[in-house]
Amino acid sequence: MTLVKICGIRNADVALEAAKAGADFVGIMFAESRRRATPQECHDIVEAIKSLRTGPQGRDAAFDGPERGEVSGASWFGAWADCIEQSVARWRPLIVGVFAGQTVDEVNDIADAAGLDMVQLSGGETQGFMEQVERPVFRAVHVDEGDTALDVHDAIVPGVAAGLLLDTASAHAKGGTGLAFDWDIAAEVARRTPFLLAGGLSPENVAGAIAQVEPWGVDVSSGVETDGQKDIEKIRAFIRAAKGRRR
Repeated sequence: MTLVKICGIRNADVALEAAKAGADFVGIMFAESRRRATPQECHDIVEAIKSLRTGPQGRDAAFDGPERGEVSGASWFGAWADCIEQSVARWRPLIVGVFAGQTVDEVNDIADAAGLDMVQLSGGETQGFMEQVERPVFRAVHVDEGDTALDVHDAIVPGVAAGLLLDTASAHAKGGTGLAFDWDIAAEVARRTPFLLAGGLSPENVAGAIAQVEPWGVDVSSGVETDGQKDIEKIRAFIRAAKGRRR
């Protein structure tokens, strides 16, 4: 079943409703954005989500992913996908902090202070940067007009990032644009590499996107908002559509 990430959440009640609806990841923005969470909002979301986890040792997700050299490059992201799915099954939803433009020390310090499970890097960070991040990393690859699947594969470097997110390139934002890129490119990439599909998804089109692309997961932010605020009914509808559930 397709995994679902609801990103840009700033409210603990919305995070809990997303979790109840079946979200596999909740994303908290730390990059510059109108969706950037305050420290208090972040604290409230993390506490609310972790309250769903059972036992004092169950509040923090633990990952034992593959090490470089243990699997071939071609198998790297598949091995990590299996590991993340196991963690999702135990701790759903995982808490992902979204960063862009910060230093690696800032990323690690915020992740520690907030108690994040994973980190998403959306600012074109280097391989060396990712190697210094202390939590598993989703790396965002922004697909521009005119790019091909080969261009995307050239940007994907196995051996460091735990997972990938393909999003629409924009000169004005690192995500949450509400714009889709060419899903034929995404479908070609998906034949070889698992990833989260982002960009322009909504409750109305996510089922079609999944049928066309067959991604490992989907990521949404603006597509489940009304007047710039997360809409719980749209979140529920998106998750139902993504996971093939009836009302």
